[in-house]
Formats: sequence, C-alpha cells, structure tokens
Amino acid sequence: MRALYLAIDGGNSKTDVVLGTAEGDVLASVRGSTSSPHNVGLDGTITVLDELIRAARAAAGLLPGTPVEAVAAYLAGADLPAEVSQLQTAIAAEGWARQTIVDNDCFALMRSGTSMPDAVTVVCGAGTNCAGRSADGGTARFVALGPISGDWGGGHDLADCTLRLAARGEDGRGRPTALSAAVAAHFDRPTVEAVSIALHLGEIDRARIPTLAQVLFAVAAGGDEVAGALVTRQADEVLTQHRVAATRLGLLDRPHALVLGGSVLQAQHPQLHDQVTVGARRQSPRVEISVPDVPPVIGAALLALDALGPAPAVEAKLRATLVAQRPLPARAA
Repeated sequence: MRALYLAIDGGNSKTDVVLGTAEGDVLASVRGSTSSPHNVGLDGTITVLDELIRAARAAAGLLPGTPVEAVAAYLAGADLPAEVSQLQTAIAAEGWARQTIVDNDCFALMRSGTSMPDAVTVVCGAGTNCAGRSADGGTARFVALGPISGDWGGGHDLADCTLRLAARGEDGRGRPTALSAAVAAHFDRPTVEAVSIALHLGEIDRARIPTLAQVLFAVAAGGDEVAGALVTRQADEVLTQHRVAATRLGLLDRPHALVLGGSVLQAQHPQLHDQVTVGARRQSPRVEISVPDVPPVIGAALLALDALGPAPAVEAKLRATLVAQRPLPARAA
C-alpha cells in the first residue's frame, strides 16, 4: 500500500489541504476558509481542518479506515511555542495520521521557495513575519504578535501610513506629497479631509483602507519622495528581519536562501523589490533570493514528504503536479 500524507497550509484568509502519496502523486487538493486559531479559536481550527480532510479523503476515493502516515499542518497563529504545542496536541488527538507535524505557516512558505537546509523567509502580506532554519536543526523566529511585539510593516501598516501622510501633506503638518491627491481620487472625494470625515461617519467602509497600499506603490513609482521614503522604510524592515534571523543562526556570512513571501513582496514592486534584493546581497553576499510563485501548500506537502524520506525526483514531480492542479473550494463532508 502506498504511504499517504496530508499537507495543510492554514492562513488568515484560506486553508489549503493536499492528500498525496510518498511517490509524489496528488490524490486530492481542496480549499476552505481560515483555520487560524487567532481568528476562529482552537475548536474552530479543528472543525475547519476536519471538514477539509474529510472532503479530501472523499475526493481521493479513500475507503474508511485507510491509514495516513503523516499530517503536516503549517498554520497562521502558531506563533508561540505554547500555541504550537497546543495545536500539536489537538491535531494529534484527531487521529488523522500516524505522525503529526505542526508549525507556523512561515515554514511552509520557506520550503515552497527552497530546498536548501539553511534558509530564512520574510513574509510581508497584510502583516509581517520572519522565520529561519539551519541544517543543524536550529530555528529562528519572532514573537510576531503585531505592534505589541514590535512588529511593523505589511499592507495594513503601509495603507495606514499612506492615509496619514496624505492627510498631513494636505493640511500642512507634513511634507507636500502626491499621495494627497491620489488618496482623495482613490475614494472619489475632493480632498483627503473629505476622505477622513467620510471614514469617521461610516460613509466609506474602513475595510477599504488597506487598498491604499497599491496607491502608495503607484505614487512611489512616479518619484514622489514622501511615498518613496515609506517604501524604503518597508524595505529596511524586511532587511532587518533577514539580518537578525540569519545572524541568530550563524548564516549571515554563509550560503543560505532568503525566501520572500506575502502579497506585498510577491508583487515585486520595483521600488521595494530592488531595495530588498540589493540590500540583502550587501549584508549577506552569499545569499540566494527567491520569490515563490506557487501556493505555500506546496511547501507543506514537501515538508510532509521530507518526513517520509523523499527522493529529489519526487519533489520535482510534486511541484509540477500542484502547480498545474491548484486547490479548489471544497464543501464540508
């Protein structure tokens, strides 16, 4: 009987589950809602995962009781050691597989971008995070609890800063900037002051504020100094995370991978991407930089296969299969 595995990438907006074999075949690939315990609680996480695993087994045509060797779950919200341990215990108790592996979703992203044993990943999406690993089994990570743990950056912070700079540039408290006119136009208002009032009164949904990150990069591309300085601040934060994680692992002067992920970095805006890549090579000349264009669940699947002892040819087969077969929405079983 072929050895089976379950791979899970659970983010803040979606969860992907892959059911595959140790030979690199993909039997099922399904997608559902967020499974982050920060969003749905521990019980909610287990409920979401159970529904998706049932759907994957059904899609693969597995008979009841067919064993799975390993489940590798990489979840947003698995930030603190206590949270990882709690999730490990809860997932193992469900009996979905004989072996249970749980960690933060940064490690799935990292594995999706490299097979190097020495690696650091920086995630810059809605928020920001960073993790690293070394060939000797060491890891480096940050608490990553937002502003209360010193974090800054990502689309939400960039958007908030864009609105603030636009308002101050318009009323004279800050430097004049093209962000002011761009923000007003983005919300179809005559001024940023009118935007602020409309947000305050609920005439503009505050959920639209994060869309200003795209406005920032467009204005920065036009050469605006204020917008450019904010993009540089984000680049510096990415570089700082890489430097600290690589230093903790003793990798800064050694060959290692830097995997850049999250929507902000994956967009590869030239003003940001160029500063990050040039800066990373300056502080670590032997670094190999990648920006994966594949879903992080591929990394989770590869980590599951690593636990089963794959051959390189299996990795290539799995990557090709999952790139062609993107996860589809799944209904609860």
